[in-house]
Amino acid sequence: MFAAVLTTLCWSLAAQFSQRSIQVLGVVQANLGRLIVAVILLGACAHVFGLGMGGAGRDAFLWSGVIGMGLGDLALFAALPRLGTRLTILICQCVAVPIAMVTEWGWLDTRLTLTQIGWAAVILVGVTIALMPSAKSPPKVPITRIGIALGLGAAIGQGIGAVISRRAYEITTEAGMSIDGITAAYQRISGGLAITVGYFLYIWWRDRQRARAGRATSGQIHRYTWKGFGYLSANAMFGPVLGVSCYQWALATTPSGIVLPIVATTPLVIIPFAYWFDGDIPTRRSLMGGFVAVAGVIALTLVR
Repeated sequence: MFAAVLTTLCWSLAAQFSQRSIQVLGVVQANLGRLIVAVILLGACAHVFGLGMGGAGRDAFLWSGVIGMGLGDLALFAALPRLGTRLTILICQCVAVPIAMVTEWGWLDTRLTLTQIGWAAVILVGVTIALMPSAKSPPKVPITRIGIALGLGAAIGQGIGAVISRRAYEITTEAGMSIDGITAAYQRISGGLAITVGYFLYIWWRDRQRARAGRATSGQIHRYTWKGFGYLSANAMFGPVLGVSCYQWALATTPSGIVLPIVATTPLVIIPFAYWFDGDIPTRRSLMGGFVAVAGVIALTLVR
C-alpha cells in the first residue's frame, strides 16, 4: 500500500514536468527521451546491485512493458487529442481497474474480498466525480469513436500489463529467486522502450516520405535546449525511475486490483501540485471528488 501511494506521488510530480517537456520537445521525443534516461539510470543500478537482465521472470517483465508502457502508452497519447485530457485519463485509469481484477482472478486466482472491491469502487467514484466532463465543463475537443477505442486500449494495456508483472513475480518466486523493484522496473521499461523506439522510427520515416512527396509533415519542429532536457530529466526521475520502481514494488506484494485504484488517484494528487506550480485553482467538484477518493484510499489501506 505504501509503495502504491509513493507511486501516485511520484507520477503526480512527473506529470508536471511531462507537460513542460512536451511543450519544448514534442510528444514523441519527450516520451522517448524520458524512457532512454530511465533505462540508463535504472540499468546502471540493476546491473551493479540487482539481476540486470537476468532472472526467471525477465521475459514476463519485458512483455509487461511492451503491453503496458509500450502499446498502452501509445494508445493513451493517441487518445488525448481525440478525447481531451480528463476523459482520456478517466477512461484509462478507471477501466483498467476491473480489467486487472478480472484478469488476475482468472489467470492467477487472486481473490479480493467484497470489502476491498467496494472501497476500490469508492476510489473510482471519487476520480469520476473530479474528472467527468459536464455541461459546464465540456471536453475541449470533439469526442470520436476512435478516441474512445484508443482510451479503452490504453486501459487494457495498463490493466493487463500490471497483471503480467504480477505473474513475473510469481515466476521469479517459483524459481527460488527474488528481484527488487528497480531491476523489475528496468526490465519492464526496456520492453516499453522497444515499442516507443519503433514508433519514433516510423514517424521519422513517414515524415521523410511526406517531405519528399511535397506533402505536409507532422510539423513537430522543436528546439533541443538545456531547459527542455532539464524538464525531461525531472520527468524521467519521478516517472519511469522512481514511479515505476515503486509501482513494481507495490505489485510484488499487492494484487493489481488494489494497487491500480490507488494509482488511479494520480490525477487528483496533481491538483495541489498544479496550484503550487501554475496557480491553477481547483474547482469545488474536483475537491469533492478528491475527498471521496482519498477517503477510499485510506479505507482500502486499512482493510485486511
